[in-house]
Amino acid sequence: MTDDSPAPPSPPSGLRALLPDLAPWHASRDFRRLWVSGLISNFGSFLTFVALPVQMKELTGSAAAVGALGAVELVPLIVFGLYGGALADALDKRRLIVWTEVGQGLLSVALLAGALLPHPAVWPLYVIAALSATLTSVQRPALDSLWPRIVAHGHLTAATALNSLRWTVGGVAGPAAAGVVVAYAGLSWAYAADAVTFAVSVLLVVRIAAQPATREAAKPSLRAIAEGARYAWGRKELLGTYVVDLVAMFLAMPLAVLPFLADELDARWALGLMYAAVPLGSLLVSLTSGWTSRVQRHGRMVVLAALLWGVAVAAAGAVDHVWLVLVFLTVAGGCDMVSGVFRGAMWNQTIPDALRGRLAGIELLSYSVGPQLGQVRSGSFAAWWGVRASVWSGGVLCAGAVGLLALCLPGLMRYDARTNEHAVRLREDRAAGAVRAAA
Repeated sequence: MTDDSPAPPSPPSGLRALLPDLAPWHASRDFRRLWVSGLISNFGSFLTFVALPVQMKELTGSAAAVGALGAVELVPLIVFGLYGGALADALDKRRLIVWTEVGQGLLSVALLAGALLPHPAVWPLYVIAALSATLTSVQRPALDSLWPRIVAHGHLTAATALNSLRWTVGGVAGPAAAGVVVAYAGLSWAYAADAVTFAVSVLLVVRIAAQPATREAAKPSLRAIAEGARYAWGRKELLGTYVVDLVAMFLAMPLAVLPFLADELDARWALGLMYAAVPLGSLLVSLTSGWTSRVQRHGRMVVLAALLWGVAVAAAGAVDHVWLVLVFLTVAGGCDMVSGVFRGAMWNQTIPDALRGRLAGIELLSYSVGPQLGQVRSGSFAAWWGVRASVWSGGVLCAGAVGLLALCLPGLMRYDARTNEHAVRLREDRAAGAVRAAA
């Protein structure tokens, strides 16, 4: 466990007030190792994230077929996300992360082997996408529930921002590199690089300390999953974060149609930049995230950022110049990052350790199922009414729906990290644990 001593009382000023808070990085060696591991594997995953829909587009020429990749990932995310949360509470979290990383690496090897065939088939791409979603569903609850164990309670918002920075660096560099690699070297090189990054990631994760289950942890079962669901249902402010994110991603996730949007704008050269634009916006927010540690009304920030995400996506679909599209996608990515930082802070600062894995499984559904359904929605709308109409209409619907949710979720809008009973209780428990460990 980490030292839970509070952060220095005097806040930084000037430029330092905007720079990321590095306290978790300095305080926890395991945090550093897990952060670097995630940075490397995320970079490779984003190579495949771009290469897979491009390969599907080349094989089928259908926007609906590309959008269907999200559909085949949906069932594993729902089923194994919930069960993966129960596993994360009952088993050693490090072991789960290691073995799922190994599995993802093997799937990258399978994609490489398929891309090298003279006539690649379509169905293996769907199978591998579904298996990858299964492994992600098992890994993410373990990973998300591990951070609060290796980071002091007072550093959790900063750790969330740093984790977002890790994701966005890979999200910017990976798609940008993928656009070049796929165009000039071929799909197989993107898949091969992804496999290598998973191997490096495993070597780093095995060096962190073991993270066994707590004594009171429930065994994986439907009853254990139901217990987590009952807890989540009783926490209306948490439910609000899930619903807002699910709605925003379902209605305004445009990634499935970007290959077709690039064609429509006569800018195939910009496809990698389009995929990188959303992570770039997230990266810019992460690099100036020092202010997030000083915000306490997290729920309001989640709602505002989700509403602005919809507005920015609508603008990206309405303009007809590729550079303006890139600008608005970048703005959308920044809004998504703000929402993600404050959602993560609310979850990490209020959920008890014995339930964290199962709640992380529910969180996985909120931030994964939405984008998968969003791919299906955007692909279907594009096939029926046109690519640009699919993008701008989704953004408009998102902004309207989030505004309505803000009126229907008073608990989320009232949330304050200084006074919320769950945040206060967990903060006191962590402080008491630190005192006992020092005695």
